[in-house]
Amino acid sequence: MADDHGGHHVNYFIIFVVLCVFTALSVLFDVLNIENKVVLIVLVLAVAVAKASCVMMFFMHLKFEGNWKYVLLGPTTILAIGLPLALLPDIGVPYYYDRSPQKLEAAAHHDSPATHDDGADAPAGH
Repeated sequence: MADDHGGHHVNYFIIFVVLCVFTALSVLFDVLNIENKVVLIVLVLAVAVAKASCVMMFFMHLKFEGNWKYVLLGPTTILAIGLPLALLPDIGVPYYYDRSPQKLEAAAHHDSPATHDDGADAPAGH
């Protein structure tokens, strides 16, 4: 007897185990204290992509859908890339610079060679 998913049978327990293994891998990569942060980021992101792919293919049933899913995926991808690029000038690039007195004082204080004057460098006669 065919199920409601068009006759496709998925063993969800196997998918659950695979997702648990991927989660354990991402935790293991973080616990190993990998010195090269770029390698750590690539490994964790690769595991995250693998987990997301499993969820999309099996739990969202995209593996069993027809090619029409690409018709929906195309505009969504364009919007997902285009929206941050369109907002970048407003959010990512500062238009106004903070010239508050607190910021200017902190910048001037940070640029001066002596941050405080306690008289320790003064000659004994002064």
